[in-house]
Amino acid sequence: MVAASELSAVAAFARRHDPDRFLCALFAPAERREALFALIAYNHELARAREAAKTPLIALMRLQWWREAVEHAAEGRPPRRHEVAAPLHAAITAGMLDAADLLALADAREAEAEEAGMPTREAFAAYLRGTAGGFAVAAGRLLGAPPALLPALQQAGAAYGLAGVLRSVAALAGQGRCLLPQDVLAEAGLTAETVVQAPDSARPVVVALASAAETPLAQGRAALRPLGRQAIAAALPAVLARRDLRRLARGAAAAAGPRSLGDRLAVMLAGITGRV
Repeated sequence: MVAASELSAVAAFARRHDPDRFLCALFAPAERREALFALIAYNHELARAREAAKTPLIALMRLQWWREAVEHAAEGRPPRRHEVAAPLHAAITAGMLDAADLLALADAREAEAEEAGMPTREAFAAYLRGTAGGFAVAAGRLLGAPPALLPALQQAGAAYGLAGVLRSVAALAGQGRCLLPQDVLAEAGLTAETVVQAPDSARPVVVALASAAETPLAQGRAALRPLGRQAIAAALPAVLARRDLRRLARGAAAAAGPRSLGDRLAVMLAGITGRV
């Protein structure tokens, strides 16, 4: 679709580290696309704060660094020296990205640094609404989505975040982490430690969480129809969420590696028609 030589540095960063959202961003208006790539890159840096840190404290310090990068832009101070901080600063100072949305994304990531993990369903849901859901809100605001539709975008984004967590159970276990809610694990006779040691043991929990999310996501499609082509890119991750959750609810193993042609075509069709 887009040759590597045609991409800006931040667009190439987004494609390398978050190919799902990069594909979705290609359906944003051209004049907003670079800011959306900067948002994707910023979100990636927040998401890897815990993964790249040896301790929760260092993860919190990394999140604070990014908060300050956002605050510097909001205050009109020079950008920090970083391949993502510079385009992020430009998007904020141009009025395309809202600093409050970006700071909220950083705040939501603090849950990943908690030693106790996700204690309850409610905490897990709040985490998904603040992270992937918060990203969808920031993207929607950037693309001019009507304020009344931001809650529906947040719900769709949270569903994409849920699918991502469920698909990443084994990968997270390899890092010694488990983000599944502990009360749900306990109902299945499991603990976070058990899942870290044997990721496949979480399959019944993955199936249950995916099954429970399918209906609300499907019901939310109608609420997103008024988005229009201008802001459809903010909702396109929901297409992948729906396909992922359907597979996971059937008990299929999470697919590793690049997206299938079917997944990519589904996103492209929704982007072209303007209907998720």
